[in-house]
Amino acid sequence: MLRGDILDSKRTSIMTRFSSLLLALSVLLLPLRPAQGQPAERTSSLTVEQIMQAPETWIGDWPTNARWHESGQALYFNWNPGGDFPSDSLYKVSRSGGAPQKVSPAERRSNPPTFDGWHHGEHVYTDDFSRKVYAADGDLYLYNRETDTQTRLTDTPAREGNPRFGLEEDRVLFERDDNLFSVHLSTGQIRQLTNVQSGREPQEGAPSPRERFLEEQQLELFETLRERNEEEEQADEARERDREADDPPPPFYTGDAEVSALRMDPTERFVTIAQQSQPDAADPTQVIDYVTESGQADVRRARPKVGIPPGDFALHVQDLKRDTTIAVNLHQLPGAYDVPAYRQEQGAELDSSEAKRALYSYGPYWSADGDHGVLVVRADNNKDRWIARLDPETGDLTVLDRQHDTAWIGGPGISAYGGPGNVGWMPDGEHFYFQSEATGYSHLYTVDVETGETTQLTSGDFEVLDARLSQDGSTWTLTTNRHSPHQQHVERMPADGGDITRLTQMTGTHDAVLSPDGTRLATLYSTTNQPADLYLKDATADADPVRITESPTDEWAAYDWRMPELTRFEASDGVEVPAHVFRPDNPNGAAVFFVHGAGYLQNVLKDFPPYFREYMFHNMLTDLGYTVVDVDYRGSAGYGRDWRTAVYRHMGGRDLQDYVDAAKWVGDTYGIPAERRFIYGGSYGGFMTLMALFTEPEHFGGGAALRSVTDWAHYNDVYTSNILNTPQTDSLAYARSSPIYHAEGLEDPLLMPHGLVDTNVQPQDIFRLTQRLIELGKENWELAIYPVEGHGFEEPSSWTDEYRRIFELIQESVGPERPQN
Repeated sequence: MLRGDILDSKRTSIMTRFSSLLLALSVLLLPLRPAQGQPAERTSSLTVEQIMQAPETWIGDWPTNARWHESGQALYFNWNPGGDFPSDSLYKVSRSGGAPQKVSPAERRSNPPTFDGWHHGEHVYTDDFSRKVYAADGDLYLYNRETDTQTRLTDTPAREGNPRFGLEEDRVLFERDDNLFSVHLSTGQIRQLTNVQSGREPQEGAPSPRERFLEEQQLELFETLRERNEEEEQADEARERDREADDPPPPFYTGDAEVSALRMDPTERFVTIAQQSQPDAADPTQVIDYVTESGQADVRRARPKVGIPPGDFALHVQDLKRDTTIAVNLHQLPGAYDVPAYRQEQGAELDSSEAKRALYSYGPYWSADGDHGVLVVRADNNKDRWIARLDPETGDLTVLDRQHDTAWIGGPGISAYGGPGNVGWMPDGEHFYFQSEATGYSHLYTVDVETGETTQLTSGDFEVLDARLSQDGSTWTLTTNRHSPHQQHVERMPADGGDITRLTQMTGTHDAVLSPDGTRLATLYSTTNQPADLYLKDATADADPVRITESPTDEWAAYDWRMPELTRFEASDGVEVPAHVFRPDNPNGAAVFFVHGAGYLQNVLKDFPPYFREYMFHNMLTDLGYTVVDVDYRGSAGYGRDWRTAVYRHMGGRDLQDYVDAAKWVGDTYGIPAERRFIYGGSYGGFMTLMALFTEPEHFGGGAALRSVTDWAHYNDVYTSNILNTPQTDSLAYARSSPIYHAEGLEDPLLMPHGLVDTNVQPQDIFRLTQRLIELGKENWELAIYPVEGHGFEEPSSWTDEYRRIFELIQESVGPERPQN
């Protein structure tokens, strides 16, 4: 493939020596300025090979993971402008700005303390915030904020984690090997605080009558044995007295389960032990790697398929003062036995044992004084989340908030795949904060743990993407999409709600972190046509940001990357659906529709897209006259609960209809007929492409389904069961949502690229569809296998080959090279 190095400017040079052969070979030159009355030749300076090369060498490496040093005097970030080893790509800049400096290997290995929020009530800091304890690389460190000094507390092969200060602040409590320990800061003494052991408690069996007779006979007959027996009993009594004097922790045996969480309250009286066992039917799948260094095929174990039964979960509280252990019954919560709405619609009649849902908890989260502990409890089918106060003496739970969703719980600050979400304590120790979609959008709430009174702090048709409290607990720093669902900004709000002040002003997306003292703001700022760069500013509304990094290469920046039109079209149900449209200056009468992956992801953004290679590919296609459309279809992130759950029980339903409606809109608006519309995407986007070509072929003329799910019954459990429930309880949802059941509808050219070591959407999935197409006698389809690639391609050669095939199919199926009628 020739390279477009003949021209060094865009849309300005006039070339007359090259024929249309250059286009067929992907020698894509700049558009020519046509002579009066002559049609313009459609060319581009971009090539597939250029676009798909390693981004750090072509685009330039952009900074990521900005975080402040605990002192607030410097900002660390990952950046690799020189293309060095990723492990040697840590930079820092002074809080006042200036040129970034590469962090020395010695400083990097010292694990300097970085700021990640104030952790109210969690004792990560001392009460006066003068010291902080943290874990890094499996060891513990102490940082003195007043003297700016760091002390390493442990240096062991074992992994220590989850450290916090004891109530008197003279010890640090931490986890090691599924037990809690403390280290005294002045003496260095390490003490074990819990005695959690795997397996079952040893049982001393009572001697049989025969054994008892023989033992008694021996002691009666032999004085030596009697004397030894008395000495052993005296020694045992002495050892027991010594143990009692040392106040050893009582043993707790885990049986066959694993410890998933271990917590101690601030008073060090109560220990909570959460255990989880793996389900018996969680059989792993296998993926075979054929191209290995050894020359031998390597069998990789991968995740189970959807529909596995939940594992057993148990929560126990050890009362060290009373030397007792109680089990916390999570099923005392209201709704623990509720039958899901879809099962009720099916007419399922379940007895209490079948209706008893699997529940699991996170926490407890203790107030700073230990007076209150709060659990976050979730149902395994993810249709309920409870926030409940725990009485550690009795195991009783008092519901503070219950969020129920007939589809599934999710949204920013909540998570759709388990986890506690964004929760914590207000500094008063009486109010607990959390996020909920109760209004249809993820907002911030507090609840009084004594009265149960809930206060909504933010409201409106927008989402709170992140929320952090200041050190003094007086203000929130929020990241929201309040001003537009297509960009995110950093804002400030009083702790009890009220007026929100926007701190970032430039149009685009701001991924920002506030300095520990709350006065400086570091932002990774990006726009649709510019990758992120680092900016620093005062944390006020009117302060101007100062740019710290310049990431794009001169070669990449020389091209005039488009800012696509952000528009909305009316879907068939009357809803306005957002879309990006790349509109060419010289249309060729064809359209390409791109479908983003992940389902719950957003791509119509004023942000450098997660699909940056596709963004560049779309610029190339637009140069060549294609209209390119990218839709945030139903199920996408950023638009609230109803948008997120519109695909419940039918993927390839409302979400696909949005693309059908977009295709009709493009036809009506730009006069592009169905046979000249191409659709493509990867992962979920590949699934959508298959559904489009199998169930709505009259609206498209070809497509490419990359690493696509073909049968949801063969995908993973945590994602799929949220949306489609399980195959054994909701087979209809799986049948109507899985492309393999609709393959007979294929009419148009189809390309199916897939990595052979994809442990996510596994090769078996695409092989099963391939066999189905063979048996149906379908023609005009192609399977492209990439032997060294997983779900996300890594090698530029693989990217290039894949998109060369996609580009050729676009040209041949809907573009200038398509067969003419």
